[in-house]
Amino acid sequence: MYIVTGGAGFIGSNLVRGLNRRGIDDILVVDDLERGDKHLNLNGVRFADFVDYRDFIAGELGRFGKPAAVLHQGACSDTTERDGRYMLSVNYEYSKRLCEWSASLGVPFLYASSAATYGDGSQGFREEPACEWPLNVYGFSKQLFDRWVRARMPQQRSQVVGLRYFNVYGPQENHKDRMASVIFKLHGQATRGEPLKIFEGSERFVRDFVHVDDCVAVNLHFLDNPGRSGIFNCGSGRAESFEKLARCTASHYAGARVEYMPFPADLQGKYQAFTQADLTRLRAQGGYTAQFKTLEQGIAEYVAVLKATGGYHREQGNG
Repeated sequence: MYIVTGGAGFIGSNLVRGLNRRGIDDILVVDDLERGDKHLNLNGVRFADFVDYRDFIAGELGRFGKPAAVLHQGACSDTTERDGRYMLSVNYEYSKRLCEWSASLGVPFLYASSAATYGDGSQGFREEPACEWPLNVYGFSKQLFDRWVRARMPQQRSQVVGLRYFNVYGPQENHKDRMASVIFKLHGQATRGEPLKIFEGSERFVRDFVHVDDCVAVNLHFLDNPGRSGIFNCGSGRAESFEKLARCTASHYAGARVEYMPFPADLQGKYQAFTQADLTRLRAQGGYTAQFKTLEQGIAEYVAVLKATGGYHREQGNG
């Protein structure tokens, strides 16, 4: 059995789908459905069982047997959340317990880190402590767990991989509300006949946008290579402006136009104006050689799903 925490979420449900496409459906999905519409992410995938993440960790983990791997995608990913106690409980303490359990069984533990650990990126985007200066408590929670993992890596006998996701977009993110990708929000505006709104200065706001399919592919690569461990960037390696993203998205909707709005005050000083994954370690130590989708390719594929199904995969993990 494979365990996917956050399996009803954005990256998690796509990872379940990726396992399905390999013929794997012996999967335990660990998540919560406090927001009930997240079940829509699970309608199109196959899995053996579902358990609430609190019940999972509160119970005797041994009752689930020895899994083939633990794919830990569950987290509070709201970068505007200010409750540090809650953030560390969910993102740090929970992750430590799962990692220790996986290590005790000698099974691979792959987890979601974040490019938020780099902060404004002024020191670069290498997987090194010298580059890290998170701007919010979400980024800090991810940095803290990465530090904990690094300290134990030399004694670790089983695989441990942390993937620092950059700006991920693609199907199954409908439930993320404010944290959903700009592409998802622009689609909603376009279908309502509204202008496609982006922040003033978006030509200067440059990010590494990575399609969720590529994130799944990187996870599966490490499952196929259990001898490789470490913390690795997971991004396209290309920096593109929000201006380009908006205009590329607009090109898929007849009559769509881009409009600018003021930059929100609550994001001042907490916003990454530039990100670009350094893929040196992923390519060398991680051994990942596949090419990432271009922004144009990724947007075209995602918009096609948005137009066809509203953003959900419906082919039972086989398409």
